[in-house]
Amino acid sequence: MTQVTSEPADAGASPRPDEAIVLSQSLFRAVAGAVRGKDDVIRLSLVALLAGGHLLVEDLPGTGKTLLAKSLAAALGGRFGRVQCTPDLLPTDITGTSVYSPADGSWTFRPGPLFANVLLVDEINRASPRTQSALLEPMEEHQVTVDGVTHRLPDPFFCVATQNPHGQIGTFPLPESQLDRFALVLSMGMPDRSAEREILTGQGGQDAYASLSPVADPAQVAAAVGAVHRVYCAPALVEYVLDLTAATRVHPDLTVGASPRASVGLMQAARAHAVVSGRGHVTPDDVQAVVGPAFAHRVSVGGVVDTTAGRAVIADVVARTAVPRP
Repeated sequence: MTQVTSEPADAGASPRPDEAIVLSQSLFRAVAGAVRGKDDVIRLSLVALLAGGHLLVEDLPGTGKTLLAKSLAAALGGRFGRVQCTPDLLPTDITGTSVYSPADGSWTFRPGPLFANVLLVDEINRASPRTQSALLEPMEEHQVTVDGVTHRLPDPFFCVATQNPHGQIGTFPLPESQLDRFALVLSMGMPDRSAEREILTGQGGQDAYASLSPVADPAQVAAAVGAVHRVYCAPALVEYVLDLTAATRVHPDLTVGASPRASVGLMQAARAHAVVSGRGHVTPDDVQAVVGPAFAHRVSVGGVVDTTAGRAVIADVVARTAVPRP
């Protein structure tokens, strides 16, 4: 677990947050060329990436969830893996498996789509709980153990999962342990009329995605993730994060509040949001912009995880919590 610090990093160390700022701007422009009218969603997707976490995008089919994930992968460069989840999908279909060679009697590991810089897990809640559990170790520890042998994943490793609303035919709810692996949970929403017109006329959507070229490479992205750890967060803002976390644990509408892991994730997401916003230091606005997506899937409303209701309660927590002065 990453330790929350409030001291600025050594000015002579590398990588630098300003380089991550430039990279985030390039990534934003590239993805926004295909995903029209969703600037806030794209920014928060980059926040999840630069925070070193993973992203869950939920909404109805046809709203652009897969396009967002594919556009992020295309802009990032590196290796791309995709898993289309179905109820009969097996864990080895994701992780890979060991294959026996009769010629010399040896076993050879053949990696699955998991071994990628960007992994798209499409419709994750259509996979069975057993198959979903195959992602727990990779998402937390960036490694996978198959037949007793541990294999490291590429750096960076960014999982983008999409899910359909609960209750649709053939879906399985994600357990809390799986949800907790995601740094942020977002909802796409419907595009406005102007954005939908651009999609219909070929200025966005799949037509724009087809011509999208990488604007980075894995080494640059890994360096940018490291730079986010150097973004300065004042002690008062560390206390603000702790205040928000503590408030979720006593809120009458929440049966389970945010965990220490959630507060660490919020801090990292706030740092990443500062970078995406073009700054090398965290402000209260950064914390407020990401606390909903960072906490909504990590709290329990009435004994169940409901991200829509969770966002509403978190908004109430933010409104009731004093904001530190500059």
